Amino acid sequence: MALSRKLVQQRSSVFGSRSMSWWRSVEPAPKDPILGVTEAFLADPSPDKVNVGVGAYRDDNGKPVVLQCVREAERRIAGNLNMEYLPMGGSVKMVEETLKLAYGENSEHIKDKRIAAVQALSGTGACRLFADFQKRFRPESQIYIPVPTWANHHNIWRDAHVPQKTFHYYHPETKGLDFAGLVDDIRNAPNGSFFLLHACAHNPTGVDPSEEQWKEISKLIKERGHFPFFDMAYQGFASGDPERDAKAIRIFLEDGHLIGIAQSYAKNMGLYGQRVGCLSVLCEDEKQAVAVKSQLQMLARPMYSNPPVHGALVVSTILGDQELKTLWLKEVEGMADRIIGMRTALRENLEKVGSPLSWEHVTNQIGMFCYSGMTPEQVDRLTNEFHIYMTRNGRISMAGVTTGNVGYLANAIHEVTKST
Repeated sequence: MALSRKLVQQRSSVFGSRSMSWWRSVEPAPKDPILGVTEAFLADPSPDKVNVGVGAYRDDNGKPVVLQCVREAERRIAGNLNMEYLPMGGSVKMVEETLKLAYGENSEHIKDKRIAAVQALSGTGACRLFADFQKRFRPESQIYIPVPTWANHHNIWRDAHVPQKTFHYYHPETKGLDFAGLVDDIRNAPNGSFFLLHACAHNPTGVDPSEEQWKEISKLIKERGHFPFFDMAYQGFASGDPERDAKAIRIFLEDGHLIGIAQSYAKNMGLYGQRVGCLSVLCEDEKQAVAVKSQLQMLARPMYSNPPVHGALVVSTILGDQELKTLWLKEVEGMADRIIGMRTALRENLEKVGSPLSWEHVTNQIGMFCYSGMTPEQVDRLTNEFHIYMTRNGRISMAGVTTGNVGYLANAIHEVTKST
């Protein structure tokens, strides 16, 4: 008995030391550059602090907003539905309404059932699902990602083990589109490459191609046999008009492309925490669409099995009711107009304080973000001297700019850039 106890103790000691060592090699992950800005802002006791780093809409008092149409939709669905699982592909009604937004109310592609589409965990989940799909069925193809882009794009395709390349997009000197570099990169990419395109309100630059430039991009991508994948996180929120914001996609459809689209309702309905979005892939015919959808569902199964129901119900209730949809269109236009108004106010205040620099790009860019052109060192000064928080690439979230802080922000920007 004594010997047995001794063996048990020895084994416990060995297993205990082994279990203690299992995670010793794990190092802390680097902080997310965007979420880290908010953490630093919250820890700052200064009464003058300003957060223009957060990628979420705020009203003119700097407060989060829940749209009236969302509250009304929640009132209508409360207590009326059970909590059963959605199908793996999500809410059929939500997906149907979402496709109409992207492809057009009377799209022939929808009528012909050529679109494979599933509900996704917002835009991030839609991108990841597509990245895994690309890796599984086109493992030889690369994804070309613009410079710069939303940082998470790189994480998504990297973790899906898809080889990445980049293409020129932003021109630092003009603070506009590097169209010549973009076109060259499309032309020189191996035939059959995948290109990640921001449908509107490019994040982080706010720089979008013109309609004519989109037409040329579409033509060249078609000639080279590339596959265009659109991340459309800001439809309606960019210009206030969902139809106008989908123009790039419509151009590609008119040119006969097969495309993929990631859609999200985080920004344009304020459903950030509901994680409701859609992934769609336009196919050659209905048979192919059925096969592609089945594979997308198969990829979703080991990830999360079924998407959440509440956000999907909110979206389908709003878009499926003409009264609520009209209210949504009015509210999303109001959000876009406030952002556009803050762009004008920021530029005017910078010019008023006597900045010798050109700030035309502030009003030329569109969407939630303004790519200011400030250096990381200038951003550091804004934080250290003025308690103004943003990502070090100089990206300003215009949602954080209000009539109450725009003068203070402009003066601070002038102070750190006047020796440039």
